[in-house]
Amino acid sequence: MRQSRLNMRNSGKLTGERCVTDNSIADGQDYDKTFLGHPRGLYVLFFTEMWERFSYYGMRALLVLYLTKHFLFDREAAYGLYGAYTTLVYITPVIGGFLADRYLGARKAVTIGAIFLVLGHLGMAIEGDPVAAGETADPGVLNIFYLSLALIIVGVGFLKANISTIVGSLYPKTDARRDSAFTIFYVGINTGAFLGALIAGYLGEVYGWAYGFGAAGVGMLLGLVVFVWGKPALKGAGEPSNPALLADKIIGPLSREHTIWAGAIVTTLIVWFLVRSQGAVNLLLLASMIMTYLFIVWRAVAKLNPHQRNRIIVALVLISTNVLFWGLFEQAGSSLNIFTDEHVDRNLLGWEVPASMFQSINALYIMTLGPVFAGLWIWLSKKGWEPSAPMKFALALMQLGLGFLVLVFGAAGDGLTPVIFIFLIYLLHTTGELCMSPVGLSAMTRLSVTSMVGLMMGAWFLASGAGNAVAALIAQATASGGEGVGQVLGVYTKVGWVAIGVGVLFAIASPFLTKMMHLETLEADDLSEDVGTVDTGGSNTDPGAPDKTLG
Repeated sequence: MRQSRLNMRNSGKLTGERCVTDNSIADGQDYDKTFLGHPRGLYVLFFTEMWERFSYYGMRALLVLYLTKHFLFDREAAYGLYGAYTTLVYITPVIGGFLADRYLGARKAVTIGAIFLVLGHLGMAIEGDPVAAGETADPGVLNIFYLSLALIIVGVGFLKANISTIVGSLYPKTDARRDSAFTIFYVGINTGAFLGALIAGYLGEVYGWAYGFGAAGVGMLLGLVVFVWGKPALKGAGEPSNPALLADKIIGPLSREHTIWAGAIVTTLIVWFLVRSQGAVNLLLLASMIMTYLFIVWRAVAKLNPHQRNRIIVALVLISTNVLFWGLFEQAGSSLNIFTDEHVDRNLLGWEVPASMFQSINALYIMTLGPVFAGLWIWLSKKGWEPSAPMKFALALMQLGLGFLVLVFGAAGDGLTPVIFIFLIYLLHTTGELCMSPVGLSAMTRLSVTSMVGLMMGAWFLASGAGNAVAALIAQATASGGEGVGQVLGVYTKVGWVAIGVGVLFAIASPFLTKMMHLETLEADDLSEDVGTVDTGGSNTDPGAPDKTLG
């Protein structure tokens, strides 16, 4: 197989094109078909992720409000559960990424994840009777609620990192369209987030929680249908590197694939209990991050050449920055959601807008500005002016901090905060996000070697999980001194200045980090990965899957 791919490379047939498996080549399919300059598979992934994010953000917009108004959780407890849930959502992709890299392939992993997500979101629609003051929630309903959260967490673990990996596999690492493609993909994410927060948020707060959560479940079902229907457009991207491994019997009559399914069910039961303990989740997160970082460093030292190793180091630095960014950004679903509900003048044209619907603003900005940023990066690249990935991260942090300071300024007067300042904080956070998240997704697939790309993507989302754990602690700090607006604004002032300060330091370090990315040798490394040579002196190929390639 390697010799076949090498011969095709030497003949020039794969030059500048996406690498494909030999099986796909044998099918005689046309790999040059594009839509608006991108492979058609990108748009299958666009709509799949759009509907998945519809379900996730629709549910997220309601979760804290549901806990405090339906189950009558106190504010700190609600923030803690919200934080434990969102943290676990980002821990599990490490496992899902590893299983996809080693055995499943990204496509099968996404399919498994989508099935679990459908079940979880539909389970959330079972709300039971609202809890009256002085009463406790029905244990049966609460257990269904926790089980539904667990199904969603495990489902995201299989889907989240791996669908992004498939996007990266559609392009050569040196393709100038990569950042643009991930930005388009990110627009799909936020189209779903926009519609989810609007539709599920409105239905949940106006007509009943079950209607909002049920709408999220229907959205996820549509995402599963799109992904299964659109498989041919992926042209073999995301298929298992060695399908025979999945058929091996490893536990009695159970094949490896069936064992993975059974493991996913067992993991769901564990998470069912784990999600209730913020402290236990944070300890698990810390242990997961330490083990993941050590494993990545070990593989980089043992298997990669110096340039590849330096790229992995830069990727880890970018991943670490992710923690701070999302720790502050994710106030949107918790403390900022409650702040909007209680301290903002939400009257627009005579209608008091439900607080959950304001979470659609970020997504609306992404949909509007995402194509602008996608085009901007390409235009700047042609001029030789495009900021490096580390500089984009620095800009992201500074805009994030400025958003908090603008809100604090707007809330300084008497009475309710004018709603324009909610629009402004989301605007600055969105422009920061466009400098961080799609660029980070692209950087993980670009800086990683083929055999580690799923693991690195999982580590990226693990850091996002750490950010959500930090976000829960920050949210709890806004409620620790009482429920007054002063406590909230004091915390927002501190975190705003911290973000700006770290952003400035990151900008100073940007030239050094960019040099360590060794962009001048990226294409050569990409070709060596494509051949799949094994080199004990610094191989970038996993001996367990030597023919695996993203191209």
